Amino acid sequence: MTDLAKIIDIANPEESKVAVVLLLDNSGSMSENDKINQLNKGLKTFKEDIIENDLARKRVEVAIITFGDEVKIIHDFSSIEQFEPPYLKTDGLTPMGDAILKAFELIEERKEKYRKSGINYYRPWIFMITDGEPTDMEPGDKQWETIKKLVHIGEEEKKFLFFSVAVNPANMEILNELSLPDRPPVKLKITKFKELFKWLSDSLISVSSSKVGEQVALPSIGWAEISI
Repeated sequence: MTDLAKIIDIANPEESKVAVVLLLDNSGSMSENDKINQLNKGLKTFKEDIIENDLARKRVEVAIITFGDEVKIIHDFSSIEQFEPPYLKTDGLTPMGDAILKAFELIEERKEKYRKSGINYYRPWIFMITDGEPTDMEPGDKQWETIKKLVHIGEEEKKFLFFSVAVNPANMEILNELSLPDRPPVKLKITKFKELFKWLSDSLISVSSSKVGEQVALPSIGWAEISI
């Protein structure tokens, strides 16, 4: 670790950073059809792919928030080398609204740390995977309007990129309302978790190989059942 990294507690601080929050549903329904096991395997694939790329290994930072019995920061931001894929278990309902809010807070805290440390950064990603619908909000209530506004304004002001992935039987209508029209949710083929995480790692490798602020063409999506 460099002297500068020791001072500011960020690995490879001389490199620009792309921060990604994996927002993962681990509610009780994720135990069905081997979904949680596939998700756990996908997280390992994600690390293995990124760590093999010299530049992405220095630039990609990952955090994990789960939402099931409660909203938990399972892994706070770290380099991919320091990231140990967790073994997730299932329980509880789907507090999606609180989880999204926690992701916003985590992203803003990390960006502030970058700014104070003089580290350049790409637009952060919030990447949500869910097989349900929120149990802590519903369309029209105060929580819903707050979260929806934060997603839309955050995207429009380029504070982050918000992706949502629906695993059957997720409520696509709800996810469509939360998402921007030009970044709609996609529905995952039930057996394609590995391909999903391969796409995510390839995308972050492409971003980390570009210049900050540069428009990047992401790989084509081959793991989706439908794209709405």
